[in-house]
Amino acid sequence: MRIYEGTDHFGKVNNPVVTSGTFDGVHLGHQKILKRIRTIADEIGGETILITFWPHPRLVLYPNEHNLRLLTTFEEKTKLLKDFGIDHLLTIPFTKEFAALSSAEFIQQILVDTIKTRKLVIGYDHRFGKNREGGFDYLKANMHHFGFELEEISREDVDNVGVSSTKIRKALEEGKVEVANEYLGRPYELNGIIIKGQQLGRAIGFPTANIHIPHDYKLIPCDGAYAVTANVEGETHQGMLNIGNRPTVNGNSQTIEVNLFDFDGDLYDKRIAVQLKAYLRPEVKFSDLDELKGQLQQDKEAALRLLAC
Repeated sequence: MRIYEGTDHFGKVNNPVVTSGTFDGVHLGHQKILKRIRTIADEIGGETILITFWPHPRLVLYPNEHNLRLLTTFEEKTKLLKDFGIDHLLTIPFTKEFAALSSAEFIQQILVDTIKTRKLVIGYDHRFGKNREGGFDYLKANMHHFGFELEEISREDVDNVGVSSTKIRKALEEGKVEVANEYLGRPYELNGIIIKGQQLGRAIGFPTANIHIPHDYKLIPCDGAYAVTANVEGETHQGMLNIGNRPTVNGNSQTIEVNLFDFDGDLYDKRIAVQLKAYLRPEVKFSDLDELKGQLQQDKEAALRLLAC
């Protein structure tokens, strides 16, 4: 997959089959569109192009709002789009100047002049242009003028999936990992770097690796314990993850710590990808470390049962 930051170096593409959007999470609804453009491209000897925007439009249009949390970082989204057969990823820098483009200007400058779109595929509720003025009806009425074919993923098709990025965020914030994973079509993933912690887990027989998530806009699920798998340097391990403030040891800031059941070694500074499989329990303050150790043993046994399913 070729990635373009802006339109300056976008080159000639054979029979471009195009879609656009933020595609946060690349969930089942998004996947219907991605599979459709792949099918069309294969039928006409074309190439697939996805237009996306970075930073996320809300970060630019509402800079004083600090509550936006995304399901995928740009790097995570890029990997997923490649896996779903996107040939070209065109990232448009989202600025206030770009946001001021009318729908007609966006179509002419990006879809026609830059990409030379052969066919455009969009979801029934997709909007674009200044104040989100453009949509399927406008495109349909003017597609002969613009010179490309148009296809809409119908309301029925999208609603049958019954999924949205908002629903997934809500599920994760409520600890409903299985629901979020069903909507995503895969486990929700956290990618980060292992950093040094207080090493308290090692003292009670459950050594943990502290995970630093380098992007503050990445959605972190609600506090609690989770059954997980984790990938480190190409190897997959089972484990359990704790998100929270560690009230038993008077912690005062949120940490993300993973205990890998079958790993013994140095993880510091290594990259880790953790897949959340199930929510075990909320975070609890225990009376002492012995009580915490007993609960961790129960958590491990529960996690192993769930991961074996």
